[in-house]
Amino acid sequence: MRNAAFGLILVCSALCSCGDQVSHVDIPAPKKATYTSDTLQLSKEAYYDKVLGALVGSAIGDAMGASTEMWYRKAIQLKYGYITGLTPAVRVQSPEGTWEHNLMAGATTDDTRWKYFMVKYFTEHGTDLSPKNFARFITDYYESITHTLADTDVLSQTDSLDDRIEKIDWIKEWARVAIAYQKKPEDYQKAQNRFYGGELSCAGQLYTPMFGLLAKTPEEAYTVAYDHSLFDLGYAKDISALVSVLTHMALRTKNMDSILNAATFVDPYGYQDSRLVGRISYGIADASIKNVLAILEKPLVDSLIAKDSIIFKIPEGFPETQKKWVRQEMVYQFLEKDERAIPFHSGEIWQILITGLQFGEGDFERTLQFIVNYGRDNDTVAAVAGMIMGARDGYTHLPEDLKEEVLRVNRENLGIDLELLAQEMVGE
Repeated sequence: MRNAAFGLILVCSALCSCGDQVSHVDIPAPKKATYTSDTLQLSKEAYYDKVLGALVGSAIGDAMGASTEMWYRKAIQLKYGYITGLTPAVRVQSPEGTWEHNLMAGATTDDTRWKYFMVKYFTEHGTDLSPKNFARFITDYYESITHTLADTDVLSQTDSLDDRIEKIDWIKEWARVAIAYQKKPEDYQKAQNRFYGGELSCAGQLYTPMFGLLAKTPEEAYTVAYDHSLFDLGYAKDISALVSVLTHMALRTKNMDSILNAATFVDPYGYQDSRLVGRISYGIADASIKNVLAILEKPLVDSLIAKDSIIFKIPEGFPETQKKWVRQEMVYQFLEKDERAIPFHSGEIWQILITGLQFGEGDFERTLQFIVNYGRDNDTVAAVAGMIMGARDGYTHLPEDLKEEVLRVNRENLGIDLELLAQEMVGE
């Protein structure tokens, strides 16, 4: 201890003795640059096509996963083989799922309902988008639904009561946080940490991609989405903001590398500077991309594939070669190693999303098929991926059979007209 103290005294003494020496050298520190230098500029026709493509693309992903949401991939293969399109949503109704039992192919879940909800929020508040207004918008909806419990038709028809209660069950978890947000920080903190059990759920990713469609720059897409992620904790907020950034970048370019790289370079709130841990979302995305690239480059020996024919058994309906399936199976095995306790964990959703976008190599159907056939919370991941890919390709270039069926079923059976929503967003 004495030696340490003596050493400290010597250091301090040396520093003091140099106090009069002033250096005139000041090496400049680098300045943070924006990911793109210009604001988004699209013609009204091009913008509408991309907005509609994003909404319909998201609904296609949601509908493709609706029948197998939360399933394990082996169970999907047993019943469906390899899903390449829309399948009937044969499932029991639920607040977060379909609001009716056993709906036809093309039906969607809460992922698409949130897109509808957000368009209505944009319409009501225009350029005045803020966390406070968003919280108020949610609580207003919650209150309007609870007030209908006293309607005369509810008193005379128990089925009507069930319908209202299901709608309340869907929004009440969100309303609890929104109500607390408008009170005081202590109330909000308690409610936020209780949201869906206090897990890092993918709450924000259900709706934050929508901000990417309105933003003028990637940084604006991030900050507005981040500020609205009232229900997220920790790095889940960063992820919710990044899916908005990826959606925005998809309006600008078809280059998948440029879209994915935005998740690295856009960091307005400095997550990368975090001590010890750094930026978790970047670590997940970087590992996912590198793993896919390594597997795509991996040489495959026919004798090895034959030896492991049971492990790499190609599912019925897979549209590509056996070697393509072996690579896909390898990527699936990589994802399974990092499964979280719940399928809708924000980090897991993000990992599957980035992996699917990289593996799909810019192909809309291949990307969504990869995600949906992996299982877990596949409708949510596919809905986010579908919005990004739909914004990239535009409605015009989406697969004809998928987009027409999803448009029709959502309009005629679910009361959600995606074309009208797109028109509402662009002001037509």
